[in-house]
Parts: sequence; C-alpha cells; structure tokens
Amino acid sequence: MGGDATAAVGAESADRAATAVGAVWRLESTRIIAALTRMTRDVALAEDFAHDALVAALEQWPAEGTPRNPGAWLMAVAKRRAVDYFRRADTLRRRTQELGHDLEEAEVPDLDAAVDHIEDDVLRLMFLTCHPVLSPQSRAALTLRLVGGLTTTEIARGFLVKDATIGQRISRAKKALVGVDVSLPSGRERQERLADVMAVIYLVFNEGYAATAGDDWMRPELCLEALRLARILAALTPAEPEVHGLQALLELQASRSRARVGPDHRAVLLEAQDRRLWDQLLIRRGLAALDRAQRLGRPVGAYVLQAAIAACHARAHRAEDTDWPRIAELYDLLARLTGGPVVEVNRAVAYGRAFGPAAGLAVVAALDDDVLPGSPLLESVRGDLLERAGRTAEAASAFRRAAALSRNVAEQDLLRRRADEVG
Repeated sequence: MGGDATAAVGAESADRAATAVGAVWRLESTRIIAALTRMTRDVALAEDFAHDALVAALEQWPAEGTPRNPGAWLMAVAKRRAVDYFRRADTLRRRTQELGHDLEEAEVPDLDAAVDHIEDDVLRLMFLTCHPVLSPQSRAALTLRLVGGLTTTEIARGFLVKDATIGQRISRAKKALVGVDVSLPSGRERQERLADVMAVIYLVFNEGYAATAGDDWMRPELCLEALRLARILAALTPAEPEVHGLQALLELQASRSRARVGPDHRAVLLEAQDRRLWDQLLIRRGLAALDRAQRLGRPVGAYVLQAAIAACHARAHRAEDTDWPRIAELYDLLARLTGGPVVEVNRAVAYGRAFGPAAGLAVVAALDDDVLPGSPLLESVRGDLLERAGRTAEAASAFRRAAALSRNVAEQDLLRRRADEVG
C-alpha cells in the first residue's frame, strides 16, 4: 500500500510538472524561437534547440521542481544546446563565442532583461514565416507553428488536412528559408512583407470564422490564434494604422462567435443572431483599435474600412437598427480601393439592404457567374436578394446551386433549409 501511495504521489507530481511545462511553453516558445533565430540565422535549428529545452524541462522539472523563472530556464538551456551544436560542428566559431558570452554573463538570464530587442525578435520571426519565397499555405502553417505555437496536429485539424500534409509544408518551408536574410526588412520591402503577414493572419481567422470545408460552421481555435497574432502585431507596430484596422476587424467579428451557432448546432445568419450573445468586451476592444487606426491620421486601407463596416453592425442593438446606407458607402470606398469579386458581392448585400433588393441585384448582374469558381458566395447572395424581391422560385434555385458548391456541411444545411423555406 505504501509503495502504491508513493507511486501515486509521484505520478501526480509528474502530471503537475508536465502541465506547468506545457503552460510555460505556450507562453514563451515564440519569444525563445524568435531570439534563437536571430542568434543562429536558421529557423529550423532555432526550433530544434527550443524543443531540446522543452524535452529537458519534461525530464527535469518533475524531479527538481519548476524553476523560479521557467521561461528564462528554457532560454538558457536552448542557448547551451546551440553552443554545443556549433562546437561539435566546428563551424561558425564567432557565433559560438557570441552565444557563449551571452551565457557567461548570466547563468539564468531573465528573458525580459537579458534578451535584447525581444519585440524585434518576435516581429522578425513573423516576417520570416511570411517570407515571399513561401506559398500562402506554407506561410500560414509555419506562422501557426512557430509564432502561434500550435502543434502540427492542431494546425492539420484546423485546416482539415492530414498531419503529414502540414508536416511536409512546414518542413519544406524551413528548407526554403535556409540562407535567407533573417533581419527585419526595411522601407518598401517591409511594407510589402507586412501586408503578407496581415494577409496570413486574416486567412487563418477567416478559415476559423467560416470554415471552407468539414462538418463545423466554425473552428474557434483558429479564430483565437489569429486574434492573438493580430494583437501581437499591433503591439509591435503601433504606428501602422492597417495593423490596428486588422485587429479591430478581427475583434469585432469574433465578438459574434457565440451567436453564430444555435442551440441545435446549426449556423445562424447575422440578421437572425441574438445580439445579447455578442461579446461586449471584444466589441469595446475592436472599437478602440479602430479609433487608434483612424487617429493615426494616414489614408485608411482595406482593413480599416472593413473594420468600420463591422463597427456599424456592432453598434446596432437590433438588426433593423443597422446603418446600411453607411455600410454601402464604405463598400463603395472599399471597391475603389481594392476591387475584386468578394467585395462586389458583399457590396450587393449592402445595396440590397440600403436601397432595396433591385439595387443589390443590379450589382450582382454586373458580375460574371464564374467570378468565384467553386464558391457558394455569389449564388447564396443572389438567392437572398431574389427572396427579398419576392422571386421565390428563382431564389430557391439559387440557394440549391449554392449548397451544391459548398464543401462545408453546416453551410450546405443552412442553404438547403433556405431553399426549402423559400420554395
């Protein structure tokens, strides 16, 4: 009995230590990998050294206890692994000396004090994972892996692909980054790369907010991770209005998450949502971020305009209170700024609400039927406008065509229900 009790206590202690390691890793891994990438100039090596430190923590903390400064402990171990590696490889002697000097200065350094330019390190890592040599899919996977701290399995589950597929994308991305400049870009290159970083974050959020395939209408874990990345980016680039616009847009859209799925787990459209379920804290954060973007006093971009549209919805306590003429005006600005079929389809929705279904259908009529191949968006909007115009048979046909194009089970169910109700 005594032995069993001792074993049980030991197992419980090990579980607590493992939980602590996991929590610390989620909080600190991005900063550790970012700092190691700056030091080693190799993102794959940086991740390997960080994981070596993680394994060491899993082995040592159950027996020795969680250190007073666990993040600094992981950084110190990872640095030692880097020093050992370069010594064994007998290469980059100068880099080895620099890393060794860092360790000699502080046996257990404090991350906030000892790692200079920690914010630059994280920003540098975000720019690196969105390097133009990578495909958009690889950028998203690598950003979620290194900056977001998600596992390969979590990323694969979010995008509904096999673990091996994500693993291959990440592996190929790391190889593609070997030898590239890991320093922060400047000037025009920095602005272009910043747009890529924001595009990846937006892509991740959209996949979580309205999944393109699978059984579920939403994948909240992707929304939360994209929102976290947007907040980090806004903190690291406070003078960029579009970054604050992106944060505002994601905060405001995420505020509706609880209302987007009903008690029966079916999708609920915006105008039918119970707005009492909207998250008021996220709305306040989103409106504050939008205000920061607008107060910077520079010409607004696409994210700021989209955030302003989301703000019109957030400020309306009831669907019928929505300022649709203002939304239509903002979509006109967005169309002139960026253009594109998705903007035009959404502009049709705004015109249909602000000026009547005929106005919305006129916007739709100006689009080719194949502008969004494989997407149900155009047909679903066409069906909605036709229903509002009283052309129910045509509306039902449009909803059925949209359902046939969708790869998401929840969306298919919603569109078929609308077709049946109209029919």
